[in-house]
Amino acid sequence: MPAAFDSKLVTVVFVLGGPGAGKGTQCARLVEDFDFCHLSAGDLLRAEQHREGSEYGDLIRTCIREGTIVPMEVTIKLLENAMGDAMKAKTTGDGWTQGRGRFLIDGFPRKMDQALKFDEQVCMSSKVIYFSTTEEVMLSRLLERAKTSGREDDNVESIKKRFTTYKNETMPVIQLYSSQGKVAEVDSSGSVEAVHKLASAVIKEVFAGKYA
Repeated sequence: MPAAFDSKLVTVVFVLGGPGAGKGTQCARLVEDFDFCHLSAGDLLRAEQHREGSEYGDLIRTCIREGTIVPMEVTIKLLENAMGDAMKAKTTGDGWTQGRGRFLIDGFPRKMDQALKFDEQVCMSSKVIYFSTTEEVMLSRLLERAKTSGREDDNVESIKKRFTTYKNETMPVIQLYSSQGKVAEVDSSGSVEAVHKLASAVIKEVFAGKYA
């Protein structure tokens, strides 16, 4: 079965990095600059767990509480649906005419099987931006965010579990895409502005066709 979206028309950039590496902050800036649709796998899952009548709600709640990864079929279906909705809703502007689209997918894929399944079933990804920094930086950012985020998993115990899951399961994904020459590693320890400058340069290269 062919993928749902043609990668010649639809640009998918995966945004990876540990919890608190700055993915959401940087994605918001890249959306402003390049007219991306930003999809956060985590936000889609959190919304789905509270959606009335959701068949996945209890399962997602348990995974989020335990810091484990939601079954890939659920996440991939939510992403595919969200991409389809965006393609229908957005038909003007750079990169959105004649069946084209551009997506930043943040916090996905978290595991090897997710990566392979998405590329095969939904759309072949063009690039992976990997925001790298230390666990100390990530922990301090997450604890700061916890003061206002209201997120169930922004506490030290859940954060430590998320770091372990990330190291065990997401790093191999980054290594897989590195072997395909798709990864641009961006040091996200610096200021929002400094990191934004580095990430913007990567996206400009993507659209210049360097990684096509």
